[in-house]
Amino acid sequence: MKIDVLSLFPEMYDGFLNSSIIKRAIDKKLVEINIINFRDYSPLNNKMVDDTIYGGGAGMLLRCEPIFECIDSIKTNDSYIVILSPEGKTYNQNIAKSFTKIKHLIIICGHYEGFDERIKTLADEIISVGDFILTGGEIASMLIMDSVIRLVPGVINKESLISESFEKGMLDYPMYTKPREYRGMKVPEVLTNGNHAEIKKWREQEKIKKTKENRPDLME
Repeated sequence: MKIDVLSLFPEMYDGFLNSSIIKRAIDKKLVEINIINFRDYSPLNNKMVDDTIYGGGAGMLLRCEPIFECIDSIKTNDSYIVILSPEGKTYNQNIAKSFTKIKHLIIICGHYEGFDERIKTLADEIISVGDFILTGGEIASMLIMDSVIRLVPGVINKESLISESFEKGMLDYPMYTKPREYRGMKVPEVLTNGNHAEIKKWREQEKIKKTKENRPDLME
């Protein structure tokens, strides 16, 4: 899988690309990630990428030319372009799974007051990571890449993925490790008796209970 990210702040990705599971996925060549500074594609002598808003308004808006020119230089028949914007479809696990089937994912990060509306004509999909505003799309793009890359075959143990939250529309069951008792809080007895049938039943019941209490919307 290849992922290209259009950003004005490539340095923000240094830690993300060089740590933990993402780094291992890159090293194993399971994913290729390129962070592209679209300022390099500005036709202006000062490499300006934003400008004042027609009709007035606070802040600056991203200009068309740098982003269109950048996309023209990297897009292929396999490309799927995602723009990050609050107006988009809310991101979830099902979208993450669908992105793993894409050979070349292009993510465009906004900044300032957002995009000139014409830039959105490039998008195959517009995505929002939640009902809140960030200063730019970089953190949101890392969130999306992390959630997608971990689903790529070979990145994480398949068995671990099957039992995670949001599989089958429910949260995951409670989990415990040693010590068996800490500050008066004990591990449920059912998890220590070795009866795997009882453990499985308890876990299924707890998944339903936790989902009803914390995310009843998932069960509607």
